Parts: sequence; C-alpha cells; structure tokens
Amino acid sequence: MKCLVVVAHPLADSLCRTLAHASIEALSAAGHDVEVEDLYQAEYSPSLTVSERQSYYRPPFDASAVGSQIERLLSADALVLIFPTWWFGFPAILKGWFDRVWAPGIAYDHASDLGPIKPRLHNLRRTLAITSLGSPWWVDRLVLWQPVKGILKTALLGTCAPSCQFEMLSLYKAERLTTQQVQVFCSRIQKAIAKWS
Repeated sequence: MKCLVVVAHPLADSLCRTLAHASIEALSAAGHDVEVEDLYQAEYSPSLTVSERQSYYRPPFDASAVGSQIERLLSADALVLIFPTWWFGFPAILKGWFDRVWAPGIAYDHASDLGPIKPRLHNLRRTLAITSLGSPWWVDRLVLWQPVKGILKTALLGTCAPSCQFEMLSLYKAERLTTQQVQVFCSRIQKAIAKWS
C-alpha cells in the first residue's frame, strides 16, 4: 500500500520521533511505499486562511496553499498519524492539518441541505494513530472517555472515510518510561503494521 505517515512533534529527539522511526521501518520492512509528512519540519501553517474559510461553502475550496498536502492524502491507501496528546487533544499543527487538508470537495462533500456530509476518502483503507500521553491510562479511558480516539474514529474517519479500518495505540505516562517500555511499545507498532495487507 501507499502509506502516508504524518508526524506532529516539534522536537527532533522526542518520543514521538522514536515512534515515527519505528513505524516507518515497520512499513518499509513490510514492503509498503512510505511518504512522510513532517508538519513541523515543513513549517506547515495550521491556520485556516480567510480565502479557505470563505470557500468552505462556496465551491471550489481554495486549495492553492495546501495542494501538495492534499495530493499526498488523496493518493494514500493507508495513514499513520504520530503525535503527542496535549490537554487531551491534538497538537495545534495537526488540528490545522485536518482543518485545511480534510476540506470540502477533498475529504467530503457538503449535502445540498447542509445535512450529513458525504465521504470522499474512499481510497483510505487503514489508519493507525499512535500517540503519547503524560497521563495514566485510566484518566484517558475512564475519566475522559478517550476524546482523541473518538474524534478520529467518529468525526473524521467515520464521516470522510467510513470504510477505513482504524486502530489507535496510546503510550501512557510518557515522561516516566524506560527504554525497555518504549521498545515494547514499538513492538506493538510493528505487530499492528504487520497485520496490514
């Protein structure tokens, strides 16, 4: 498959970068075609422009500033998202990638009566979200009910790519991990990707 790996962390020596390297190695070893979208390295601007917002309901969407990102998304069979969970949400740069790239006429179409949107990302077969959190697992799962997972699974993929198979791997207590714990988690990434066909 053609796999788009989207990395959203500002630090080159971060845990997320380690997880990204493990993901890219696993994808390459499995014979997939890998393309990396490193949002911070590319100095991607997360802010929706005036023109983009004005064209949200007046087609066509103004994709002039994000054409290359849109092209990579539309050509991908699989998507791997690697990011830290901050305040139980996406980093601003990744949220901005969704805002600007998963746009009308690209990821979905508006219904004529502004009812439920119509999906367009029929090419996406698999999505794997990999995230790190400072909190323990029970805060994310039992107190907040995994808000990031819900947004990805239901709001984004559920409406724009409903036939896409979704999996999420969350690494908790990220500031206290040993090297061995990180390696164990990387092996989980490898196993998840190994199941892809």
